[in-house]
Amino acid sequence: MIDYEDFRMSLRHVQLQYANHLGAGERPGLTDIDREAIAESVIRRFETCYDCLWKVLKRHLAEAQGLPDVPNSPKPVLRLANENGLLPSPAEHWLEYADARIATSHDFSGDKAGESLALMDRFIPDAQRLYAILSGKSCE
Repeated sequence: MIDYEDFRMSLRHVQLQYANHLGAGERPGLTDIDREAIAESVIRRFETCYDCLWKVLKRHLAEAQGLPDVPNSPKPVLRLANENGLLPSPAEHWLEYADARIATSHDFSGDKAGESLALMDRFIPDAQRLYAILSGKSCE
């Protein structure tokens, strides 16, 4: 049996911290460094969620779908998931999330972090729908 709990929890964490980030502008007591720390936390939680997501997707493809020789890296797993009708949105979105994940771990200029933050409005609902497809449960 596939355990989807790490994926669910990491998704919940990125969702909560992103909501915190969106509300940070309305909290005048926060300093610029506080707001930056909240944004960085969203990025880290996105990275964790994305890593859980593709790894559980890999297991699902192998165990639940019974596919042999499932690749061991994110983009090929996402392409295979798309070929098997598991992705709830276009494969291009998922490949964009993969690129964002790679970029945030190798670029500390802030530009890539901002680009990743801009994806959260789309990533979170996509990840929630994927969780429901894989687990058969709502992530709430």
